Amino acid sequence: MRAFLSTCLFLSWPVYADTGAEDPHLWLEAVTDESALTWVEERNQRSTQAIGASGDLEVLQADLLTILNSDERIPYVSKRGEYLYNFWRDGDHPQGLWRRTTIESYRTDSPDWDIILDLDALAKEEEENWVWHGATCLPPEYQRCILSLSRGGADADVKREFDMPSRSFVQDGFAIPEAKGNMGWVDIDHVIVGTDFGEGSVTESGYPRIAKLWTRGTPLESAEVLFEGEVSDISAGAYHSHMPGYERTMAYRGLTFYTNQAFLWTKKGMVQLDKQDSANIRLWKDHVLIELREDWEVDGHTYRSGALLAAPLKHWLKGKKKIEVLFSPEDHTSLSRFTTTHDHLVVTTLEHVKSRIHVFTPGKKGWTRSELPGLPEFGHISVSAVDDWEGNDYWLSVRDFVTPDTISMGTIGGEAAQPIKSLPAFFDAEGLVVSQHFATSQDGTQVPYFQVAHEAAPMDGTNPTLLYGYGGFEVSLLPFYSGTVGTAWLEKGGVYVVANIRGGGEYGPRWHQAALKENRHRAYEDFAAVGEDLVARGVTSPQRLGIQGGSNGGLLMGNMYTQYPEHWGAIVCQVPLLDMKRYTKLLAGASWAGEYGDPDDPEQWKFIQTFSPYHNIDGDQEYPPMLITTSTRDDRVHPAHARKMAAALEALDKNVLYYENIEGGHGGAANNDQRAFMTSLAYTFLWNELTKPDVPSEPDTEDPPTDESSN
Repeated sequence: MRAFLSTCLFLSWPVYADTGAEDPHLWLEAVTDESALTWVEERNQRSTQAIGASGDLEVLQADLLTILNSDERIPYVSKRGEYLYNFWRDGDHPQGLWRRTTIESYRTDSPDWDIILDLDALAKEEEENWVWHGATCLPPEYQRCILSLSRGGADADVKREFDMPSRSFVQDGFAIPEAKGNMGWVDIDHVIVGTDFGEGSVTESGYPRIAKLWTRGTPLESAEVLFEGEVSDISAGAYHSHMPGYERTMAYRGLTFYTNQAFLWTKKGMVQLDKQDSANIRLWKDHVLIELREDWEVDGHTYRSGALLAAPLKHWLKGKKKIEVLFSPEDHTSLSRFTTTHDHLVVTTLEHVKSRIHVFTPGKKGWTRSELPGLPEFGHISVSAVDDWEGNDYWLSVRDFVTPDTISMGTIGGEAAQPIKSLPAFFDAEGLVVSQHFATSQDGTQVPYFQVAHEAAPMDGTNPTLLYGYGGFEVSLLPFYSGTVGTAWLEKGGVYVVANIRGGGEYGPRWHQAALKENRHRAYEDFAAVGEDLVARGVTSPQRLGIQGGSNGGLLMGNMYTQYPEHWGAIVCQVPLLDMKRYTKLLAGASWAGEYGDPDDPEQWKFIQTFSPYHNIDGDQEYPPMLITTSTRDDRVHPAHARKMAAALEALDKNVLYYENIEGGHGGAANNDQRAFMTSLAYTFLWNELTKPDVPSEPDTEDPPTDESSN
């Protein structure tokens, strides 16, 4: 295994990203170093033995693997031409099958699947642990595709041209080696490619900054430069849209994580599209769609942050905006997402974190609005086009915490959506009640959270309760159905809670921006307030309250550990950021300076240091037990964050366990077997810790309790 890692990882990770003698655990940044891997293996064994001692780990792992491999799962599809395509993993195909069927067959209970590529067979043949990253096929025939394949689940992948009729890779076809790159079709003989072309061709964050037009039969080195960004950008690139009647080529510069510039090739050459750098722009047919992240004043009118605007493209290019407001947020509403069918724009908004769907249709006199019929009042509702080029059919997905997902199909302006596929009930939801509550944060802000609990659960502080959070990058945590949460937690009698703290996108850009950089503490105050509210309401108690989060949510967990240790009974911290002094020097970390700030700036380090868990460990502080997990193959958030935090806590003899999956990338698992194990490890640890018998307090020796009072 170590030889495999040394072979396939050395191109993706630096041995040491920097020097820093003040950090005694810097050596753990060497991802595939022999001593570092030995350290990992020892802790993996220790953690597995400790958590699995009762045998509950193996039982839960088997139960979750059955759910993950179930043939009754919904096969989610995407339409290309006349076929619906799906990627499927199960017990017989852990790496997965790329397959397709017709829409008529998909409507049946047992679709007839045509297998295009068996990834397990390919992995065995090529002796590579391939993980599927998707396929990009050339319309309108969809006979040639670019497949993206990752070794072990890392973000970096290889791209190879695939021929659909022969079900084989094209000899001497378009292909690029492993990189955090991209490749898209222009026509059968040309692709636009962004990759590591050599020195100076990637940004400080490790993503492409140059887009080239590559002609079939020529070496990659001779490809024509189409567009270039700066090394200081997050990324830059170009792509070609094949929408019939509206073919166009565009380019972009990701200046920071939240700012960008967009460019369009016209008859007069490439032009930059006028907009705020913070706004997101999309061209749909002959319309410009703008999503604002800050207020924008145009021609004396101010459009609100979080609004969705539309305008004619031809006027936009001439500097005459002719803007029409499709959505403008209120204090309790926000724009979640939007998608298009052939004739309509479908907008999903959130009202106190509950989904609402609206349909907008352009016409000669402007846009008109209508609603989709038959939608539920509660739950996570999402709409996507079946084929946004050819018709107005749509997929409707409905889910909530206790109701299995349902996929329906309808037509805008036609019949209401009719169910096609649904999940079975993977756990017993009888008596479970979903409710929404609001906690008051330190500055008075009302913070929503969802709670799933048994109707008969006692409100006496005794319920084992798991609180999940993220709070970053404008990501909204919406209701979802999870067989693993239900089986591992709810069926056992636990309470499950999801916190919608600031830093997320539940109330639009303002909710996210309220917790950026020097205001990061607000996200942590919000999360702590939810925990306090659960205790105040009698749902649970600190010793029965566990918390969990990953990635940015792992940073949240680290701060809950160091700043609010008395609030929690146990913590699971997954694929986390924890060393905020060096995060910009590790892998993709430089791309997140817009979220957290620049630690190399002394003034910014003053506030960043306050939420850098690695630098805020107090050797004299009592901390709750914590499980830290990560992945060796995570090339987004460096595994050293987790390694160094665990090592520092071990040195202080704190109650910490550590597990590092050798594969899995930032998702933490490369297949269902690994996912079942990692999930079981976390839930078993939490359940064991939160259901321990209360330790009786020592009696007061000056006034000992009587037998009656002690009873």
